[in-house]
Amino acid sequence: MRPEGADFPFDTVLVANRGEIAARVLRTVRALGLRGLVVHHAADAGSPAVRMADGLVEITGPTPTAAYLDGPQIIAKALDAGAQAIHPGYGFLSENADFARQVETAGMVFVGPAPETIELLGDKVSARDFAAGHGFPIAPSAVEAHDPPTFADRIRAIGGPMLIKPAGGGGGKGMRIVRDLTRLDEELERARSEAGRYFGDPRLYAERYVERPRHIEVQVLGDGFGEVVHLFERECSLQRRFQKVVEEAPSSTLSDAERERICEAAAGIARAARYRNAGTVEFIHGGGAFYFLEMNTRLQVEHPVTEAITGLDLVAEQLKIAAGRPLGFTQAEVTRTGHAVEARIYAEDPARGFTPATGRLLAYSPPAGDGVRVDSGVSEGQDITAAFDPLMAKLVVRGADRREALERAARALSDFVVLGCRTNIGFLKRLLRDPDVLAGALHTDLIAEKPALAADPALSPETLTAVLGAAALSIRTVRDAALAVPPLHAALGEWRN
Repeated sequence: MRPEGADFPFDTVLVANRGEIAARVLRTVRALGLRGLVVHHAADAGSPAVRMADGLVEITGPTPTAAYLDGPQIIAKALDAGAQAIHPGYGFLSENADFARQVETAGMVFVGPAPETIELLGDKVSARDFAAGHGFPIAPSAVEAHDPPTFADRIRAIGGPMLIKPAGGGGGKGMRIVRDLTRLDEELERARSEAGRYFGDPRLYAERYVERPRHIEVQVLGDGFGEVVHLFERECSLQRRFQKVVEEAPSSTLSDAERERICEAAAGIARAARYRNAGTVEFIHGGGAFYFLEMNTRLQVEHPVTEAITGLDLVAEQLKIAAGRPLGFTQAEVTRTGHAVEARIYAEDPARGFTPATGRLLAYSPPAGDGVRVDSGVSEGQDITAAFDPLMAKLVVRGADRREALERAARALSDFVVLGCRTNIGFLKRLLRDPDVLAGALHTDLIAEKPALAADPALSPETLTAVLGAAALSIRTVRDAALAVPPLHAALGEWRN
């Protein structure tokens, strides 16, 4: 590895995000000897990121989410606080080209790709056109913007099933599978409405839906000087409603030849765009072929599994690239060791359709141990509300091989204590012990095809009696009544037989 080089041209970094990613970015910022600030809404008072930051920048808005999306307010307060660089994390403003441009115009460094690159690759339609134009495989598709009046006809010409997707955003929101094309028109209207509501952009595109596919993504880094490397692939096929739940690296089923092709395709797309900073190229894999899906021009939620197998700190690499440094290593110097699994801990009720849950964290004790890492965005005593995404923490476990990683992850989940709020921890334990998951027979419909995994297990009569008894005795009035001495016996005083 080549030496890091000169000191950073900035000494204060503002994290324009919240939750676990804000805390995770702050840890690296401070480890590099930089000053770390974080924006925060009053709803996040007491969160780990707020407690660990070197300085706080309070933001306000009509809703907590609106505050974190208020770019002009964040930039103005960042300047007042003396920030010289802004790290956007993921979500919120991380893929907003206008925000990135405003940060640079204000004289600060945006820790991410150039605004023009975000516009090119962050937009799902232009990214697909770019990939196809450079010879990379995409699934048969139709783009509304190419000729809006013929959009539906072009979809019908491809044939079903089709996946309708919003052009202006991702994360599973606004997506619809259409198997019955006689209902296409109404499904397009619903998708268009959802896209406008979630992203303020009603544009759509459609692609052939590959049944039971695998979702493979590749982490890339580019320094803006023409050097691009990939950091191998991640398997992200365990999803619910297009939202990832468990990710792992490397993929358990790709052959060496497939791995080389898909990783080089990802690096090739980034290289063609002269990509700068961290990004992820996503593919659908099925039937022996893979197709470009989209590119995320930011740090991914699941980036820790790549860190676990490569030994690299991706946030540190982001900051070095943002500081104008070339990559400190070549592709040949990037190696991987072992296997890593990430499980997302959500405040939700799997048995009720994975609906978000709320409550005060009465007890919160993450697991620890060999190969175990927890990136947490909450702490004991904090209120979990419906104001934000229900992601509470990420459990990342590394092992010498996939079997050991899965075993360690299952044990760590058993040691994860959360009281006061429903979570998906029990569901994750059942998922990681499922025979198909253990065998690596993964696909994006696996969770939907196994509803029993989400159901609460039935309690035996003995266990139910014990639980209800413990719950009753936790109530003071019930406990006092149970322990009280009856008046007849109390009248005997201190007499003993």
